[in-house]
Amino acid sequence: MKKKVLKITALVVAIALIIGIGLFADSLVGNPISYALAKSTAKKHIDENYSDSDYELSDVSYSFKDCYYHAHITSESSLDGDFSLMINAFGKVCYDNYDYHVKSGWNTACRIESEYREAVSALIESKSFPYDTHMGYGEIEFISTEDKDAPGIPNYAIPSEELTPDKFYDYNQFAKRAGKITIYLTDPAPTAERLGEILLDIRESFDAAGISFYAIDCILEGETPDDDRIEVVDFLYSDIYRTGIAKRVEASNFAANDYYYNQDK
Repeated sequence: MKKKVLKITALVVAIALIIGIGLFADSLVGNPISYALAKSTAKKHIDENYSDSDYELSDVSYSFKDCYYHAHITSESSLDGDFSLMINAFGKVCYDNYDYHVKSGWNTACRIESEYREAVSALIESKSFPYDTHMGYGEIEFISTEDKDAPGIPNYAIPSEELTPDKFYDYNQFAKRAGKITIYLTDPAPTAERLGEILLDIRESFDAAGISFYAIDCILEGETPDDDRIEVVDFLYSDIYRTGIAKRVEASNFAANDYYYNQDK
């Protein structure tokens, strides 16, 4: 009898372990049945909602972060048409982000910003750029309606709803209004006067390359961790001119330090 009880106990434990491992694996990579349901649901959803387009299912992936299946939808005829569906394990569409990514112009905004970022990176990394940077990049501050109240959004951000999907745009027309570049540099003398000179050189370099920007974050650090540091945050292109530039740099640096101090409270 004792041996029989031990065998039953071992069997129960083994079954529990198998179930536990299965549930754990399911939470990490999903399962074939739910994957098949998600794939079928996505195709049906396309037929029912986007039959007048050339949208098709590209692939389905499972995310262990949110435990949903994500169906990626693409269009060969559209530059900005990609979107996705969030589908649960029972094959139900829980979210269709077409309105957010396509209709709102967000995909178009990302395309324009990507072109701008590539142009800025190419300039900063070129031999013609006057400084070696630790890090440098460009971005165009777009904002969607859903995110308009999110913290940290600058007041010059452009609503993505202004954009028309698949339309050709010159990124400079938006860079003049909301282009922002960020550059990290080191220098033996990180002073307001030196950073002012650097900003003048940067503006001249960007003007010569025909690349616009509205504002710049530029961080000038010493050559060792113990050296001083000075920076400007959201320093306007229109404020980069020689007369009094060191004072404007000092004011921007003070505002940045004050902001960091209040954030750390």
